[in-house]
Amino acid sequence: MKVTIVFSSGTGHNLEIARWVEDEAKKMGAEVRVRKVDELSIPAELNPGQAIYQEAARNIEVASPEDIAWADTLFFSTPARFGTLSAAMKNFIESQVGLWAQGQLANKVVSAFATAQNSHGGQEQAVLSIYTSMMHWGAIIVPPGYTNDVLYGAGGNPYGVSGSADRNGFSQDIEDAVRHQARRTIEVSKKLNS
Repeated sequence: MKVTIVFSSGTGHNLEIARWVEDEAKKMGAEVRVRKVDELSIPAELNPGQAIYQEAARNIEVASPEDIAWADTLFFSTPARFGTLSAAMKNFIESQVGLWAQGQLANKVVSAFATAQNSHGGQEQAVLSIYTSMMHWGAIIVPPGYTNDVLYGAGGNPYGVSGSADRNGFSQDIEDAVRHQARRTIEVSKKLNS
């Protein structure tokens, strides 16, 4: 099983989600690539946590089409930006048009996560906006649904685990829910790719 985790992050919360998914995927025996998208620079006074995140992520490779083509299973994690995915993530997804034209995106198994500063910051819509692109790819979407009680403690988003976070971290414990979604997605992918 080959897993690529692609994240966009302004302050590091989506990097944290990517690390949880990476850990769970490795426990399940997968080969894993964690990749960041090229972020758009936001003035420091508008996003004071950006410099801290950039330092934490400096050794992570920037995602490429090869990382997408290589994987059986894809995870995307993005901050919600005005009710949709980040512009940086959207740019990355749209830049896969070459793979799409060659039919290399069809039947990829995908799942998504999102974060925002407040509990009604557009996380569900950010996940759904990723899934809209995945439908155009012909990908197979694996949402968490309500397949485990741990999802309720994380807010109960059936589309993809989402979190509210500020400089102090997540306002609820979403780690177990993220790990459940990762396991569920990889289990489905193994069935489809065996």
